[in-house]
Amino acid sequence: MARPRSEDRRNAIMAAATQIIAAQGLGAPTALIAKAAGVSNGSLFTYFETKADLLNQLYIELKSELGTVAVDGLPVGEGPREQLAHVWEGLLRWSSANPEKRRALKHLNVAEEVVMSSRETVRCGFGEITSLIERARENGPMHAAPYGLFAAFMSAIAEATVDFILQDPENADAHRKTSFDALWRMIG
Repeated sequence: MARPRSEDRRNAIMAAATQIIAAQGLGAPTALIAKAAGVSNGSLFTYFETKADLLNQLYIELKSELGTVAVDGLPVGEGPREQLAHVWEGLLRWSSANPEKRRALKHLNVAEEVVMSSRETVRCGFGEITSLIERARENGPMHAAPYGLFAAFMSAIAEATVDFILQDPENADAHRKTSFDALWRMIG
């Protein structure tokens, strides 16, 4: 008879996977993740069928957390610029406050093991943000650019901004504002 799964153990595995992947990349062995989580390697596979399953679940969890933070408290009555500024602020604050999660997510974003269905799950979860971005850029200079290209530009600006915030935290607000102004010029 299989043991019942514990949410605490699953959370410990996810936290350990975040830590280990952030530090060592996707090639880190599951045995190391299990050890860091305080479970046996066999127990890890009680929660995740394969390492790829673990990576996909971690990708979905981290992206979902990021998206939730970004839209939390979204000023519904405001225009696209103000709403997008709110989302941008949330994305940057989460990334700056969670450097380990950010590093793990950078690895997962390019992982071959993360399948299209996981990416689609996240994309659907980001629907509100995607819709907002599309409304904001519909009349701007990048209105005809493929969404993926625009998203790559946006991601590059965010990554550069977070790097500056981490190097110069005293000027974090100025870096966030400058980067949003640049992003908005690209959109609107």
